[in-house]
Amino acid sequence: MSVALRRLEVRALECRFADPPAQALTGVSLTVDAGELVAIMGESGAGKSTLLRCVNGLVPSLVPAACEGEILLDGAGVLGVPVGMLAGRVAMVFQDFEAQLFSTNVRLEVAFGPAQLGVAPYEIERRVAAALARVGLTDLVARDPRALSGGQKQRLAIASILAMAPAVILFDEAATDLDPVGRQELYATLQRLRTEGLALVAVEHEIDPVLGADRLYLMRAGAIVASGPPAVLACDVDAFLACGVRPHDLAVLARRLDVELPLAVEDAVEALRRLGVSRLLPATKDAASRRPAAADGPPILEVEHLSYRYADGPGAVHDVSVAIGAGEVIALIGRNGSGKTTLAKHLNGLLRATSGTVRLDGADVATVPLDRVAQQVGYVFQNPDDQLFAATVADEIAFGPRNFGLAGDVLTTRVEEVLAAVGLAERRDADPFLLSKGERQRLAVATVLAMAPRVLILDEPTTGLDYPQQRQMLELLVRLRARGTTIVLATHSPWVVAEYAERVLLMHAGRLVFDGPLATFVADATLLQAAAFEPPPAMRLGLAFGRVTRTVDELVAALDLPTRLR
Repeated sequence: MSVALRRLEVRALECRFADPPAQALTGVSLTVDAGELVAIMGESGAGKSTLLRCVNGLVPSLVPAACEGEILLDGAGVLGVPVGMLAGRVAMVFQDFEAQLFSTNVRLEVAFGPAQLGVAPYEIERRVAAALARVGLTDLVARDPRALSGGQKQRLAIASILAMAPAVILFDEAATDLDPVGRQELYATLQRLRTEGLALVAVEHEIDPVLGADRLYLMRAGAIVASGPPAVLACDVDAFLACGVRPHDLAVLARRLDVELPLAVEDAVEALRRLGVSRLLPATKDAASRRPAAADGPPILEVEHLSYRYADGPGAVHDVSVAIGAGEVIALIGRNGSGKTTLAKHLNGLLRATSGTVRLDGADVATVPLDRVAQQVGYVFQNPDDQLFAATVADEIAFGPRNFGLAGDVLTTRVEEVLAAVGLAERRDADPFLLSKGERQRLAVATVLAMAPRVLILDEPTTGLDYPQQRQMLELLVRLRARGTTIVLATHSPWVVAEYAERVLLMHAGRLVFDGPLATFVADATLLQAAAFEPPPAMRLGLAFGRVTRTVDELVAALDLPTRLR
């Protein structure tokens, strides 16, 4: 077992990279005691991941950097100590979880870490079983990690760390690809680890999961700019926005109304009732129906009795039928492993059905060359690096249309238009793999947009992006929809579904169990439970008063306020 730890302390930490030159951290100080959970939030590039990598020894021992200051474990300095020497005490779950998975089955993956630490075989088996049970992967012990869903891979990465029994665990947005139930289970696990005396640091991009943390640090441009109890700091809307973090809906609402509101929805409902709010005004015609008329025309895509079985596992999709029209914005949702991505990959021919058909403009996709399908139905992968390979950003965007015959001024114009649309015009000559995660995500979208598809499918399009980047991505999709492009979003993000989707497709255990308007879906408690979907606070507050409100703006407009609050 790991040696117990009393305190992790970071003092005045400075970190500067030489290639490319960048000041990553400036005067960062924080403490984490045994049994504490500390959360860190901030914009992309704020230095959150660099801070964690300094604590676990990756920086500067493996990633060269000039570092000053102190990192102390119970008073002993460890800044610059090789990561291998710290691995038994400080472990890390990476944001890019796939980078730390390499074994041929789940059991071997979890066993690898403790084996490298010299743990006895019988103890390794005990730790493997306990770690898999903690993250809900016991039934997949023999599965190849490559065959797992994104969320399952994330949980496997966490299990592999838990099996090493460290004293400090660093989570770099470890909940990013988990469904809501998975997030709840993760943070329930963290709460148990707190009671066991571990020191925990979690980088997060959503405030709700870490409201129960001991402290929250907000970072911007390599520095800590605010800290305090999460429930207190969360009420500072301006601080959150300045740090590129989506503020809590109810904090925004409280500021709009100039009143104090608790951050728990049930308590906020009672507070509003005490202020004299008894109902919401009826929805206007525009707010009540946002589904475009174009969706009522002939479908672009038709899925008929689709079933699919992976070669090494059970059926992933069972007897799914759905029609998708022009100009729709559809949220494809469901728990991890429910079949969302499998269904999505059939829509543009990446997977071929075991049985059933997928039709594009009436033609069976199985009979149409894949490149022709891809030209009409674009697919943006969850990991943008899966579809980037060229030497420059401009070459990346030009590749697709060039292969379909565009050349000369026509191709140049297409590339420049797409660069402008995704905000990468100034990066046209950059190496794609030197871009930030948000820029790479937008570039992946750009490579598909360059083909001018009629349908755009995005698998977790906001993953790894900070709040401003998420907004930029989603507003780009709004503009595309206005041109008639059909948008299909496979996502776990409740606020994205609430604000942008008009129609919901709910997958559960490989079956399509709901296809209908968002308002119908969120008003049905049984469907919400099946989806493990918790509407964002503004929507839950509206539902408590009997109306679906997608955003804080809609909620404020709908509140039947007493005169003193207007």
